This record gives sequence, C-alpha cells and structure tokens, in this order.
Amino acid sequence: MNNPKTFVCISNYFKGVDFLINLKKLGNKVFLVTSEKLRDKSWPVEYIDEIFFMEGQDTDWNLEHLLLGVGNLMRNHKIDAIVALDDFDVEKATYLRENLRIDGMGQTTGRYFRDKLAMRMRAKSCGISNPSFCSLFNDFDINIFADTVASPWVLKPRSEASASGIIKVYDKDSLWMHINELGNNRFKYLVEQFRPGDVYHCDSLILDGKIIFSITSKYLATPMEISQGGGIFRSANIPYDSPDDKAIKKVNEQVIKDFGLKHGTAHSEYIKCHEDGKIYFLETSSRVGGAHLAEMIASASNINLWAEWAAIENALAKEIEYKLPEVKNEYAGIVLTLSKYQHPDLSSFSDEEICFRVPLEYHAGLIVKSNKHERILELLDDYADRFAKDFTVIGTQKEVKDLH
Repeated sequence: MNNPKTFVCISNYFKGVDFLINLKKLGNKVFLVTSEKLRDKSWPVEYIDEIFFMEGQDTDWNLEHLLLGVGNLMRNHKIDAIVALDDFDVEKATYLRENLRIDGMGQTTGRYFRDKLAMRMRAKSCGISNPSFCSLFNDFDINIFADTVASPWVLKPRSEASASGIIKVYDKDSLWMHINELGNNRFKYLVEQFRPGDVYHCDSLILDGKIIFSITSKYLATPMEISQGGGIFRSANIPYDSPDDKAIKKVNEQVIKDFGLKHGTAHSEYIKCHEDGKIYFLETSSRVGGAHLAEMIASASNINLWAEWAAIENALAKEIEYKLPEVKNEYAGIVLTLSKYQHPDLSSFSDEEICFRVPLEYHAGLIVKSNKHERILELLDDYADRFAKDFTVIGTQKEVKDLH
C-alpha cells in the first residue's frame, strides 16, 4: 500500500468499474475524466479521488480543454500514468501523453489499435495475413482494387468501434455510389474484401511486450451480423490447445509484438476463412472487450481482465513485480439481446450453470460456465431460441455521423 502513484483514467462510456476499484485498493490516487452525460452513472465514487466531467460525449470533447484541465491538475499532482478505458479514449490518452511527456503509448502506436487502415497496413508490412484492402485516398487505386479483388467488399470507418458504420457492397457501381455519398469523409474510410468465415476473439494481458495470459473465444453470431441484421449475440471460449486455439494464439502473439503494445490488455479479432481455412487478422484494440465479455472470460479462467490490467499498471508505476493469479481452464459463454422489456423476467432460466445475469435495462443476457464445452454450446443454443421468442427486439443500426 506504500508508494502511492497518481493515475488519470479516461472513459467517455460507463465502464471499467473493476479497474478503478482495484487501482484504488492497490493504494493509488485515482482521477477519472468522463462525459457530463455520465454524471449520474453508478461510478464507484468511494474508490475515485475526484471525477472531472467534459461537455459532450466522445467526438464532442474539446481536446485543448482536456489538455488544459489535465495540465492544471499537474500543478499540484505528479501524474504517473494516463489510462484509456475505452476504444474511443485511446486518441485522447495518446494526445495527453505526447503533450505532457508522460510515459506510455504514443500517437503513432496508438493508431495501430484504433485506425483500421493503420492496422491493415501494419499487418501487411509485418507479413500477417489479413483481407485485401485499399484506402480511399486515390481514385486509380480504388478502381484497381475493385477490378482485381473479388467482391463482396465492406466499407469501414477507420476509427469506429466494433461493427459501427460498416457498409457491405457487391459491385463496383455500388462501391462508387457509396464512396461518393461519403463526400469529404471518404478519407476516414477504407474498403476491404469480405471473407466469409468463423470469427474469433483473443483477449490478452500483456507485460513488457509479452502476452502473459490469453484466451480464445468464438462468436456464435458475429457483431457485424447483429449490427446489420439484428439478432442475438453469443460467444464462448473454445477448447484449450485445439488446432484453432493454437493457430489463433500464434497469430495473436505476432500482432501484439509487431504492433508494439508493451503492457496492458488487448481484444483482438480473427477470422478462419471458409474458403481456405486460414486464420486472418481482422482488428485489434488496447482495451477490454465489451458486451460483458470480461465477465464471461473471468467465469472461464478466473482472470478478471479489468482488475488485472489495473494491477499491471500499478506494478509498472511502482516498479514492482506483477504476479498473474492462478488460471483455471474451464468454459463459459454469453447470450445477449436487446429486449422489448425494460427489465425482462429471466426467472424461468434456472440452470445451475448460470453465473451472471446482465443488469442492463432493455437487454436480456446470461453468462453460463461449465467444465464441459459441449454443455456451454447446448445452453447458448437453447437460450438463444427462447430469447428470440420471448424478448428480442431488432434495433436499427445508427448512422455514423460524427466520425473519429
């Protein structure tokens, strides 16, 4: 508990509660910068020394005001680290670190974990397989891509999270129609080949540039499918040391190493292509996965990614040894859907494997755990059918207007 350090944590979404709590429990001073719109959220205020609120949310934040505020905070506090708790906060944190000369990920490396074009280019230069792609800077390059790479293709915002704003196109005329509709925002997008396949996520803890924990899971319904067609989100970790587990972890190690993530946590996505059976890199991020994947992973492995990320940050700041808790190799899965009810009644779900009930309003969600992978899949299939019948409502994907 001695040698307290001072951390500035940035989050323009309500998340990272376990991170904030553990960071404080480890004897540190914890400041939180968040959005004014989140003032009434149930932040663990007893574990936060002070909360500062920014006007607007995410893209509305004035970075000069943020820099001025943190700069003024430094007059009376020696800030040891700045931590971005969400995807959309990575740029803010790198901007502050660069300007205030605070150790940690800088803006160039930060782009590899936020900018999908930078990810694609970095992966290609490092020999990591990823879908064919093209920036939207040059008309000639786009035409060459459309003439030589088989459709369908997807237009992706370079710096949005998950599947937000993705447009699927099937021919060259449609591609150019959508590009022209983007107007002056076209440079904020890229186009890439859509490769049908099974999508996996590998969630990791990193220390001194090396992965010290990782677990591989498979989306049983992908975020893109759900965002574009609605439906029920499902994911479960896959059998340990299976061929897919080994293949994905091997690529994941190369991504983390070559992209330059020195410490913290990463949520990375890969696709096993139906056509050739190869593993392709899709995207990565220097954060804990959303949609309550952290609770699912903790149920399977005994590793709370939020809490352990905080412990890693604490160890680095204090220059002490970090010790990973004992890892268990069990199985867990999540089923989650938008609900037509504010507080859906899930009392009819009573299987002993249920270990977590998602507390979000207008959502129905359960996490199950077992020492048998087959049992997890059986429960998720059953629950998905019941959710679809009793709770699911289809939400339309919001148009992305304020691009990052």
